Amino acid sequence: MTDRAVEDLLRALAPQVLGVLVRRHGQFYACEDAVQEALLAAATQWPAQGVPDHPRSWLVTVATRRLTDEWRSERARRDREVAVAVREPAYAAVAPAADEEPPSGDDTLKLLFLCCHTALTVSAQVALTLRAVGGLSTAEIARAYLVPEATMSQRIRRAKQRIEAAGARFAMPSAADRDARLGAVLHVLYLIFNEGYTASSGAELHRAELTGEAIRLARELRRLLPDDGEVAGLLALMLLTDAHRGARTGPGGELVPLAEQDRGRWDRAGIEEGVALVTEALTWSAPGPYQVQAAIAAVHAEAPAAADTDWPQIVALYRVLARLAPNPMVTLNQAAAVAMVDGPRAGLALLAPLDADERTAGHHRLAAVRAHLLELAGDRDAARAAYLAAARATISLPERHYLEVRAARLTGDR
Repeated sequence: MTDRAVEDLLRALAPQVLGVLVRRHGQFYACEDAVQEALLAAATQWPAQGVPDHPRSWLVTVATRRLTDEWRSERARRDREVAVAVREPAYAAVAPAADEEPPSGDDTLKLLFLCCHTALTVSAQVALTLRAVGGLSTAEIARAYLVPEATMSQRIRRAKQRIEAAGARFAMPSAADRDARLGAVLHVLYLIFNEGYTASSGAELHRAELTGEAIRLARELRRLLPDDGEVAGLLALMLLTDAHRGARTGPGGELVPLAEQDRGRWDRAGIEEGVALVTEALTWSAPGPYQVQAAIAAVHAEAPAAADTDWPQIVALYRVLARLAPNPMVTLNQAAAVAMVDGPRAGLALLAPLDADERTAGHHRLAAVRAHLLELAGDRDAARAAYLAAARATISLPERHYLEVRAARLTGDR
């Protein structure tokens, strides 16, 4: 297997292996560290030696050995302090055969809720779940949160310590506790999906393993909570967004913006399922942020061509979303929609306050949206400068290439 294939396999197996260890032994902090060591060993050995026949069992075995070694070392230290002979720990374990404990969606869902424990702040819940369940690196999570990597590393470390201190069990929470954690769980799945749909770094625009896992877990939540409108809304949003995936890149992997996509390549089955989900949810549930975003995605999906998009309806939905969940990324998208109805200068006016917001100041998406609106306004020089600023700020190669091409086209126009 290639290094990338090994990386993808390890990302998929990581939450399954962590679920097995935490279910058996508890002690989330120690288990998570042991799994990370096993993943590092696999990443080093498998590309050269080949992937074992039962990779999940291999990882469980190595992680269990690491855990047992750590416990033995700690036990020996304590026993030396009290001058007691070292004993073999009773909890030493050998991993089962690969077919003895098949991967369980329930285990991943339990792990998801464990990471969203009420002892943690919402931001810590999201960060820890992205690390343990989503398999994202600390740097990727930091970019999603718009904070320095060192800050995110500390946040994740403290979160693991607090879960240990709270004595959390590896089991589905009670109904009341589950409801208290649900908001963080939904936000986690939303961020995992977004990272997969538009990777924040690297040569690939998509990371299908992340979007696929987010959709799978959203379906699991939907089965668990069929009467929750926001769960339905999030699943609908993912399906409607992922339906564009086949048309978002050209033959060379270059990014194709929404207005230029071949809508015949969109996944009609995903669109129909997403539209049905959000339409049904809005008939019996008070609208929430995910339902409103899904409704916006449905308006885009139902337009036969870009020119047929009902922009006034989208602007109205963004106003609702801005009241329900105000944040700078909503404002970015709202500005682009307003520009299609009231003109680019109106959209640029909405962007102006974001320059003073530390979450978006210097962010490549702000520069990219501003460049697009400046281009619509006919200010080619300013648009070109903004495209180039956005290209310098992103570490996604497909996005950088797209932004540089847009800037070059403006130079050619001149």
